[in-house]
Amino acid sequence: MIDDETRYRAVDSRDARFDGVFFTAVTSTGIYCRPSCPAVTPKRVNCTFYPTAAAAQGAGFRACRRCRPDSVPGSPEWNHRADLVGRAMRLIGDGVVDREGVAGLAERLGYSARQLQRQLTAELGAGPIALARAQRAQAARLLLQTTRLPVTEVAFAAGFASVRQFNDTVREVYDRTPSGLRAEARGAGGGGSAGGPQAAVAGALSLRLAYRGSIDTGHLMDFLALRAVPGVEEVVSGARGVRTYRRTLRLPHGQAIAEVDALPPGDAVRPDRGWLDCRLRLTDLRDLTTAVHRLRALFDLDADPQAVAEQLGADPLLGPLVARRPGLRSPGHVDPHELAVRAVLGQQVTVAAARTLAGRLAARYGTPLSMGTARPTSGEGEGEPSGGLSVLFPEAGALADADPADLAMPASRQQALRGLCAALAEGTVRLDPGVDREQAAEQLLALRGIGPWTVGYLRMRALGDPDVFLPGDLGVRHGLVRLGAPGDARSAAAAALAWSPWRSYAVHQLWASASDGPSDGASASDAR
Repeated sequence: MIDDETRYRAVDSRDARFDGVFFTAVTSTGIYCRPSCPAVTPKRVNCTFYPTAAAAQGAGFRACRRCRPDSVPGSPEWNHRADLVGRAMRLIGDGVVDREGVAGLAERLGYSARQLQRQLTAELGAGPIALARAQRAQAARLLLQTTRLPVTEVAFAAGFASVRQFNDTVREVYDRTPSGLRAEARGAGGGGSAGGPQAAVAGALSLRLAYRGSIDTGHLMDFLALRAVPGVEEVVSGARGVRTYRRTLRLPHGQAIAEVDALPPGDAVRPDRGWLDCRLRLTDLRDLTTAVHRLRALFDLDADPQAVAEQLGADPLLGPLVARRPGLRSPGHVDPHELAVRAVLGQQVTVAAARTLAGRLAARYGTPLSMGTARPTSGEGEGEPSGGLSVLFPEAGALADADPADLAMPASRQQALRGLCAALAEGTVRLDPGVDREQAAEQLLALRGIGPWTVGYLRMRALGDPDVFLPGDLGVRHGLVRLGAPGDARSAAAAALAWSPWRSYAVHQLWASASDGPSDGASASDAR
């Protein structure tokens, strides 16, 4: 917890670490800013602090056009909080309110809509509708400034129920009409912090994914490339040696292709630049918010690397590793069901073998990539593969009924895979962003063939838990031995107590230490 005096010192020093953690509203100007806003620091008496952009908007403040506070990274608090507010914020970020309304959000969380409204308002200064509205406003700005879509279509693509609601919100948040907001971007020669020139292809957007602190994109690309499922995802090299992660996405309203660039190698760009370049092509632009949220989770962009480094860097064992790899992230995933399937496929086999089997299942049971002309209410159209991407990973229901001849694995693991996929398809096991992590772990462990390693791996990546340790993982044990520490599971678990609440990051440090490329060696306890 931080007090207002600490917040003001962060504003006075333009400390970007606090961007997204709180917002500063200036009563003398009627605007709200991120803490690192480059404008002249306002007087303390004129500053009011809010935990969310939605709260500042609800109090009548409009977004600063200089620092674009709506484009900051999300608060790292929502990564590790397992309470109602944390779970609700993850679901709102995934677009649940836009798709299912407040009633749907409350049902997923197991609370009444009134209880949810009361708790969010008490802690965040805004209820679920206001929080979703702030998110829609950001999506609208992005669409206005990076596409040629008519303003009316932007309104519905951003999730607004009517053009009037859209117009009113844009005026309130940005002090501009939608047309004025678009003209402002054109005058600046592009989308500003939203990124890039206007899209030349229907449904294509260029944007910047903000992050705080430093980031080790080399580790991220190595990690993802090692596991890339043929036809579903790939890591390719481009100009100046910049690597790009590309993959297909299954989204609530359609399909998408996402591309995220690593930072250029060498010293061409500082690792604390603050954003990664991203390109999205969506068959339905209503999926914009959800796609961005899931990519942010994949690259762990809302993390606070300084908080992680302060804890792990002070440890005698991990300190040298942290100093060698500043900004190392703990990658999440864009599709928890896909990751769950791949975790079972990876039991007792090498990463390469699991990737090969996943590729075969994707080719046999996946949905062909079909990128048609995007419009806010369009369905899937005719299309062709894009580079090495040709298919969406199979849905759980399809794999639950897969032909045994297609499952090149022992009978016990086939049963585990079928049971898991059936539970995911039926909803008896939930892995969505708002699920209670402890409850999900219990449900998974109750399934035959799902053991502690698989559950821990899913908590770490599918559920974004920053405090997971895998004491039985072969890569973790090898990493410890390489550092001169005992590698048995009991000793590893004991050593990891000092690394809480950032044990997931410790796992990645040990994986990297083990072989300059993380391992997914499963524990024997998962084969039961």
